[in-house]
Amino acid sequence: MRSISMERVEQTRQAMLDTVKSATLTHEQKVAAMANLADSLLEVLDYPEGLEDMLFVPFEKQLICDLNEGHAPLRPRYIVPDYEKFMREGSAFLQLPPPKDIWEAVNYLLIFYKHVPSVTNFPVYIGNIDYLLDPFIKDEQEAKKAIRLFLLQIDRTILDSFCHANIGPKATRAGYLILELEKELEQAVPNLTLKYEEGVTQDDFALAAVEASLHSAKPSFANHKMFTSELGEDYVIASCYNGLLLGGGSYTLSRLLLGHIAERAENIEDFKNRVLPQVMETMAAYMDARIRFIVEESGFFENNFLAKEGFIYRDRFSAMYGLVGMAECVNTLMKKEGKTCRFGASEEADRLGVEIMDIIDAFNRKHKNIYCGATGNSFLLHAQVGLASDTGSSPGCRIPIGEEPESFPEHLRHCEKFHKYFPSGIGDIFPIDTTVHKNPEYVLDIVKGAFKNQVRYLSFYEKDSDVVRITGYLVKRSEMEKLKAGQNVLQDTTALGLGGTENGHLLERKVR
Repeated sequence: MRSISMERVEQTRQAMLDTVKSATLTHEQKVAAMANLADSLLEVLDYPEGLEDMLFVPFEKQLICDLNEGHAPLRPRYIVPDYEKFMREGSAFLQLPPPKDIWEAVNYLLIFYKHVPSVTNFPVYIGNIDYLLDPFIKDEQEAKKAIRLFLLQIDRTILDSFCHANIGPKATRAGYLILELEKELEQAVPNLTLKYEEGVTQDDFALAAVEASLHSAKPSFANHKMFTSELGEDYVIASCYNGLLLGGGSYTLSRLLLGHIAERAENIEDFKNRVLPQVMETMAAYMDARIRFIVEESGFFENNFLAKEGFIYRDRFSAMYGLVGMAECVNTLMKKEGKTCRFGASEEADRLGVEIMDIIDAFNRKHKNIYCGATGNSFLLHAQVGLASDTGSSPGCRIPIGEEPESFPEHLRHCEKFHKYFPSGIGDIFPIDTTVHKNPEYVLDIVKGAFKNQVRYLSFYEKDSDVVRITGYLVKRSEMEKLKAGQNVLQDTTALGLGGTENGHLLERKVR
């Protein structure tokens, strides 16, 4: 076990005291924050050489970020249980038989969710909920009441919007009810994705999803054909927009801070041949150390009922090799070469972005981890959405806010260049003008055309709606205003959203 500097110990102690005294955190949020801070004091991992100068430094100097996972991981970061198995068989540990009607179905699922851990201490995936609930619908009015209470309880008790549900790709009665209720309730939790494939998903169902998204910023639209071609039919969308395997999940997620990495390079060739490879190797070795501890030492897969009863399998897990700040990376490197062309506005700049992605993709395919057999012993690339504390760093491969192309199709063609690299998630977000309420077919046509051209994941919200999509998660404007005024708010992602809007100008996206 490594010793920790007294400076870092004192910083953690002060952060704990600040947490205890906070006037805006709820009791539950304080408990979660204290646990994460305590975890940071225990370092049991075999750190690769060079990590200290890339990770354990002030943010503006970091090249790698581990997204606050702590240094003694007690469970995988993201866990994706097989809820269909639970509905068929029940759970011995939870002392629950298979549900027999709609009321038992929603109640038993809510009980199960309480016992699904993650990095947030809440479930990041709660199932393809329309398929889970549809077999239990006998009377639609009764089912609507049950599902309404189900959605209300999720919003009020799963206290962050990284909680994610899926619907589709085929239409169901439960799916229509869920969309109708989400449009009515306008809640931030759960996040929601429609798995969409033209010819499989009925247009009426997809249009109901568009209507719901304009009111409540959900569902987003996932390219079902694209995801199944890479991950198979048993994939899910979890957390922000993460493609993962059903019955598995992700051990860990770290991210390359590409903009910061570019600042360390002398020029483009130095970045591609020296600086980036060194950082990639270090981050991969750090992720290997985290995975080894989770599998070999934490005891999670030996002791947790999810694994014992077959709701998850270790060999269905992989890990997410993330990145953020591609735009800032490209722009910095162009400036070092004496050029003014910018990411998203220049073919030359975009070509450099694609070259960088090819380098990262090739490295990831070559690097092997024996515990990621479900994905060919390689990690899954992930375009990370950013943190509230990020400044001067755009999510994933997105064009910076304020620099979006005037043409919507041009923006989508830019997405097409980068979405193909990220089977575990990338997405773009578009505020939509209120007039589109009169023509939801417009949005559906965008989805159809974009998905034919290998765009992976799209999100929309009406520009004046209370619920807005921040990066990959949802927050209510009204709740951010309460927090800004010094009041308690229910979901801890509200604080992330407030930080993101202030640091990243996320409410200033170009309206389409």
